[in-house]
Amino acid sequence: MSAQAQEKWYTIDDIEALPEGQRAELIDGVIYDMATPSRQHQRISMMLSTAINNYISSKNGKCEIYAAPFAVYLNQDDYNYFEPDITVVCDSSKLDDTGCHGAPDWIIEIVPPSSKYMDYVRKMLKYQAAGVREYWIVDYDKNYIAVYNFELKSMEIYTLSDKIPVGIYDGDLQVDFSSLNI
Repeated sequence: MSAQAQEKWYTIDDIEALPEGQRAELIDGVIYDMATPSRQHQRISMMLSTAINNYISSKNGKCEIYAAPFAVYLNQDDYNYFEPDITVVCDSSKLDDTGCHGAPDWIIEIVPPSSKYMDYVRKMLKYQAAGVREYWIVDYDKNYIAVYNFELKSMEIYTLSDKIPVGIYDGDLQVDFSSLNI
């Protein structure tokens, strides 16, 4: 659905009324259909989710990790609904059976060529404004990861062969992309 052709503002009720299996996000009342992820995209998501979950489990951590599709009601309003590729939530009071209500602590988006503007600009600004602490954009076509630490107001660029420290864990967790064989 094109934002230019839109004549009305959509709500979360419209997202929930979509046919079973149709994925879309809602940003400021505009519905954006989501393409089916590629095999490479899914592979990266699974590897990252596993590495992060293994770390959290090994530390008996309180944070929970979710892979898409997982609902994030970012602003707790009727006009914004996201399904990040990977979502880490450390405040269990934000979670219920429908998803996360409020800002997750860490979001990872694995960006396909078709949604670069969406992930690099539109989503990044929404995540930052809502209070997400850390946001990673994994761009496998360009062989890099952009790491935004909104708490420190910093941005670093890494390659798919680097070890990347996770800011929400004060550097205790590092994701070693070279060991993931992406």
